[in-house]
Amino acid sequence: MSANQRGVTGASVVSPGMRDRVRGIFTPIALGLGRLGLTPNGLTMIGFIGTCVGAFAAASQWWLAAGILVLVFGIFDMFDGTLARATGRASKLGAFLDSTFDRWGEGIVYVGIAAGCVAGGFPLGAVLSAAAMTSAFMVSYTRAKSESLGFTPGTGMANVGLAPREVRLAILSIGLILTSVTGSTVLASTLGLIAILATLTTIQRVLHVRAQSREG
Repeated sequence: MSANQRGVTGASVVSPGMRDRVRGIFTPIALGLGRLGLTPNGLTMIGFIGTCVGAFAAASQWWLAAGILVLVFGIFDMFDGTLARATGRASKLGAFLDSTFDRWGEGIVYVGIAAGCVAGGFPLGAVLSAAAMTSAFMVSYTRAKSESLGFTPGTGMANVGLAPREVRLAILSIGLILTSVTGSTVLASTLGLIAILATLTTIQRVLHVRAQSREG
């Protein structure tokens, strides 16, 4: 890896080592869920349904409930992949379903937030929610497209950029919880921050691929 690539990759808040430590913490919990008869794909669906409930809470302007649900099921999302790896049941289909429902769930949450902002007479919040969703999806798209073209294979692209999915969900959860106490200003700031950080992450990933293409 070139110095240029190391500089871009090193900007990630969530390092590979941190990911490994978190997986180690969640492995016993995931195995416990597996002993209850839950499969990795089943956990993926439970996480998606829970996220949809969080989106409904946001649309209803139940910001505290929305923040807690987004946080809980954001953490819950760690269990499906962890269980699959720990039990040797990892598959391409499982990886596809996990990634697809993660993106789908994240988008539904932003739609719920936008609906809640419109219902509460806060149109700026709806616009910022759309901006955050668009920027977040670009982060995911740059990873998927780069990997399909042979750049940064495996999970390497997940380590590039300021705001991977885990960081965005943490910021969003905290923002929603604080909104229940402080009001719409915090929500606007949260969504604006996510939009900015996700945009910077997209740019970082574009530069990362550009550097790899020049080396090739």
